Amino acid sequence: MYIQQLYTNCLAEAAYYIESDGEAAIIDPLREIEPYLELLETRGAKLRYIFETHFHADFVSGHIDLARKTGATIVYGPGAQAYYEITVATDGQEFEIGSARLRVIHTPGHTLESSCFLLIDPQGIEHAVFTGDTLFIGDVGRPDLAVRSNLTKEQLAEMLYDSIHTKLMPLSDEIIVYPGHGAGSACGKSMSKETFDTLGNQKKVNYALQPMSKEEFVKTVLEGQVTPPAYFPENAKINKGGYDPIDEVMERNLTKLSADRVADLIAEGVLVLDTRSTEDFVRGHIPGSVSIGLDGQFAPWVGAVLEFNRPLVLVCDPGRESEAVLRLARIGFERVHGYLEGGITSWAASGRPVHQLRTIDAANLAREIAQGSQVIDVRRPAEYAGGHLAGAPNLPLDDYRQWIATLDPNKPYVVHCAGGYRSVIMGSLMLAAGFTNVTNVAGGFGAMKQQAELPIESTEAVVS
Repeated sequence: MYIQQLYTNCLAEAAYYIESDGEAAIIDPLREIEPYLELLETRGAKLRYIFETHFHADFVSGHIDLARKTGATIVYGPGAQAYYEITVATDGQEFEIGSARLRVIHTPGHTLESSCFLLIDPQGIEHAVFTGDTLFIGDVGRPDLAVRSNLTKEQLAEMLYDSIHTKLMPLSDEIIVYPGHGAGSACGKSMSKETFDTLGNQKKVNYALQPMSKEEFVKTVLEGQVTPPAYFPENAKINKGGYDPIDEVMERNLTKLSADRVADLIAEGVLVLDTRSTEDFVRGHIPGSVSIGLDGQFAPWVGAVLEFNRPLVLVCDPGRESEAVLRLARIGFERVHGYLEGGITSWAASGRPVHQLRTIDAANLAREIAQGSQVIDVRRPAEYAGGHLAGAPNLPLDDYRQWIATLDPNKPYVVHCAGGYRSVIMGSLMLAAGFTNVTNVAGGFGAMKQQAELPIESTEAVVS
């Protein structure tokens, strides 16, 4: 028996390959399926099943393309309804992969169809459980993403409590827990950077598995959840309804565009998405473009801050165009006209203006404040509570649509995050929205803490 975790850092997502006696199953595959096909070919195995733990909201699964290419059966848990051919399993149903078996454990709570898959090895020993978004390392799935008109997030949290306590916690402490996500995913609030663990250790260290009443569990799990990204419902619809083959998406979105054509598209309302590094963006970019760099958590932030159906043109470092298009397709962003051929260099060579995002070192921040600039902290609430500049409001990037309209676009603002990636995103969004005086702090809060003249507060005490 062979198990391989295929972890994608950008989405903090884990897919799984399981093989026994030349037969294989894949759990929760990503949109690009070549790595799975290559793994099957390398190992000489035939794919029998594609298991989906639920209808994912944070990425478009590769299950349909993988089934098209291999003929494998797509399996969902009880209650799943899709607009393509699937097998809807019953609770406790077992599927053979060679001499191993996967048993379906229906665990509603994150979503109604959410299910875990218990791997029973050829010797009949319960070896591992693939928990999807029901149980993470250090956390549990958030129950506020699948609210129905007749089902509240509190009711879903109660269902999650029952699923965990009646279906998962009775399993052996030696069983390995393989979750669907790790730290950085918006599908939970306090996931560990570790990507697997024993169930026994999770019973000791996972806050949500500690002894507590159902009422306490509901309150604890719902408390402190960040606003879910706006693209989540759209991805869930895609995963339920189906999508175009990824090969077709790549072919039509990888169109070379001249500077003249990009200028015409901008005039038509197309948004320029600049995927280069933050350092390159602040030095020079197309006016009105938004910076979300490929070297950060690119896809989740695209989904969080951009309108889902907004048509895009890409500015990329030469050679990274395919990567950008693919990573957008992972979250269903497929309205891409193409990319600027030659990158920002060709735009500048055409004689069109190139703008900069003003950036200062933390050592100069006190002077900016003295001159009347308002500092904005765009980190998440938990980060802010752990320490922040006195007097700086917390306006998280995740929620920028809710608060940007409350600001005067003619006043001077200084934006910062933890290290600089998110503040450049926010600065570019503000400039694109018509703000006239926006400054970014290089190095973010990490650099600010090193400046003795800046008063730093936490929720507990002033730490100066």
